[in-house]
Amino acid sequence: MSLAFPLRRRSLVPLLGLTAVACAGDAVAPSGTGHTSVPVIEVVDGDTIRADLDGQETAVRLIGVDTPERDGPHTSLECHGEKATRYTRDALAGRTVELEFDVERTDRFGRTLAYVWLDGELFNERLVRFGYAVVTTFPPNVRYVDRFTVAQRRAREEQLGLWGACGPS
Repeated sequence: MSLAFPLRRRSLVPLLGLTAVACAGDAVAPSGTGHTSVPVIEVVDGDTIRADLDGQETAVRLIGVDTPERDGPHTSLECHGEKATRYTRDALAGRTVELEFDVERTDRFGRTLAYVWLDGELFNERLVRFGYAVVTTFPPNVRYVDRFTVAQRRAREEQLGLWGACGPS
């Protein structure tokens, strides 16, 4: 399988051979999981935000997903990159979200790694479900990989987002 945007520094989880444990429509925030409530200061791109975490402006990279890049100083525009950024901006900019952390708290670039919950819904999964992102895992942060894989399969079958505009021919 190939996508129109290049596979950079990622480890895609194969779509086959995984057991799905939840449907994309069942994305309800688990209670008592130690979520941290933060205001979103800025949306950097489709899978990175800046939030006020403990009084500090912090870059937060969404775990388990990768959106196409938009045109920038260190990246070139990839198919659907601007749409993914706009989708995330429209949903999260100026809102208060809940961050949920996994095993590793930061990536090699110093960004905080988190699952983002918005109004009780796992936003990372929503990006995949509507075709704005592909499943991308970096073990050991794999808590919701099965859910993301189900969401990706549905988006691909329905040719949503990048699967319709940029997917394999």
